[in-house]
Amino acid sequence: MFKIFIVEDDKKLVSLLEEHLHKFEYDTRSVTDFAAVLSDFRSYDPHLVLLDINLPKYDGYYWCRQIRGLSTCPIIFISAREGKMDQVMALENGADDYLTKPFDYEIAVAKISSQLRRAYGSYAASQQTRSVTVSGLTLDVDRLSLTLNGQKVELSHTEAKILEELLTRQEQVVSRDRLLDRIWDDQSFVDDNTLNVYVTRVRKKLSGLGVQDAVQTVRGQGYRLLPNWEDET
Repeated sequence: MFKIFIVEDDKKLVSLLEEHLHKFEYDTRSVTDFAAVLSDFRSYDPHLVLLDINLPKYDGYYWCRQIRGLSTCPIIFISAREGKMDQVMALENGADDYLTKPFDYEIAVAKISSQLRRAYGSYAASQQTRSVTVSGLTLDVDRLSLTLNGQKVELSHTEAKILEELLTRQEQVVSRDRLLDRIWDDQSFVDDNTLNVYVTRVRKKLSGLGVQDAVQTVRGQGYRLLPNWEDET
């Protein structure tokens, strides 16, 4: 049974969310002590997090960063904030999706199911050793890691999918549309800023391994990865 961790201070909304999630046989836990979100997360060890922005003590961006230090599980923000920058901030802090209040509960459940399929679905489970290696840089798609010369960085699911597309088509231009089709089932959440944010995050992860300027923007077309790093092994 999948476990959903709800970090939301609107008790009525929490009750309604749990009611709908229980219909689909999801297990849920909601936060009551908003100073202990991280310890609750550790003890519950959920498969997915629903996270509001406006919270007592610290905001959702803070807790998203803290959770990302422990886990790559899907995180969906649920917030009344409708601004584009709020959604971009959510992504920059590690979120996988964003729902604007008020939302349709059927859509919420569909988004949750979609994220769970991506993270834990049968396709991923059947490809237990799926990886891509280019010039000593190895992407482990299922373990969400990137290694080069003995160094390793952790990735989000979306970062791993972007890198998989770029690495398997090294030196070829990968169109923005292809990346969007590959990564997101529901493109209503996706705009130019969203993809730009994720590509920036991919570049930062590569930079953490000493790889600079490998992901090039091809104006009006998409992105291209050039293997300009050295394999010291």
